[in-house]
Amino acid sequence: MILIVQSIRMYKKLVNFIQDIYKTKEFIPLHEPRFQGNEKKYLNDCIDSTFVSSVGKYVDMFEEQFAKKVGSKYAIATVNGTSALHISLILSDVTQDDEVITQPLTFVATCNAIEYIGAKSIFVDVDLDTMGLSPKALKSFLELNCEVKNNKCINKTTKKIIKACVPMHTFGHSCKIQEIKDICDTWCIVLVEDSAESLGTTYNDKHTGTFGKLGAFSFNGNKIITSGGGGVIVTDDENLAKRAKYLTTTAKVPHKWEYVHDEVAYNYRMPNLNASLLVAQLEQLEIFIENKRNLASKYEEFFKDDENIDFIKEQKNTKSSYWLQAVIVKDVQKRDEFLDYTNKNGIMTRPIWKLMNELDMFKDCQCGDLTNSKYLEQRVVNISSSVVM
Repeated sequence: MILIVQSIRMYKKLVNFIQDIYKTKEFIPLHEPRFQGNEKKYLNDCIDSTFVSSVGKYVDMFEEQFAKKVGSKYAIATVNGTSALHISLILSDVTQDDEVITQPLTFVATCNAIEYIGAKSIFVDVDLDTMGLSPKALKSFLELNCEVKNNKCINKTTKKIIKACVPMHTFGHSCKIQEIKDICDTWCIVLVEDSAESLGTTYNDKHTGTFGKLGAFSFNGNKIITSGGGGVIVTDDENLAKRAKYLTTTAKVPHKWEYVHDEVAYNYRMPNLNASLLVAQLEQLEIFIENKRNLASKYEEFFKDDENIDFIKEQKNTKSSYWLQAVIVKDVQKRDEFLDYTNKNGIMTRPIWKLMNELDMFKDCQCGDLTNSKYLEQRVVNISSSVVM
């Protein structure tokens, strides 16, 4: 009984703390967008131009500015992050019956993009400190299950080629991406980064999404910058960039009036309307990140003496955007108490995703030892993360 009372007292203290931060006792969502710059100005300009679909100046502006922002040579805008990842895997020569290593602790879009091609996911464990793919677990899995023949990584269990590896940078925290890249290079595996959640995050002063052959970002309504939907592919390879733009625009052969398409492709191009919002949002990215990092410092201070809850912090050599603030509730039973109390009292919180290998459509995928992933699945909770006005 004493422990329950102590827990409720702490939850109440947290609710008051968050209400004080956001200066309201009304409902506080987990993460809501902020449109406080040139969004309406650029949106109206786009509407007035009548170029609201996939052709227009804002798409070109956004691609140029985004590439510069993250330090890549090229950026290709898409309708969402899933489509960006789907095309990135196609460009990495992943085909039907190939295999792709990824992490089980991720949003379902990561694995959906792999399945769209007809490839199969292999799940390798994450690190507890980053919540992202573990280089140690990756190396162990490959040494135990694979061999390199003719510059191809062969899965000795399934006899199939492991063509790519897709780590995901969880909640804005970079995984140990340079170590992962080194392992992938050694094992002849293409590295494709799922950076949907890590815009503004760096590892050794290099932006996430730029370590691999290709990187994919998302601008869904709950991301750090948003156009309601939207995604982007980044790469330093000019040929891949041209191919990405071609595949995302239905493989239409350039011509002033004829409609000729020379292969099956995708209608994945970002509309100019969405891009106008993103250009305005991108102008505010540094302000948003600074705000989120300040919020993280407040949470870190709040939880520092709590023996039952750990606030998840950025790791050495990284600078996190802290897209979603997260805590680890050490006692599994107390996690549900935490979620119940905060949500009943107007503070939206949510658990981390169910592991991908536990979903019906992926339950027959090959897995390594997933001890860390299971531990985090049972304990991680996201807390209020919106930019503070």
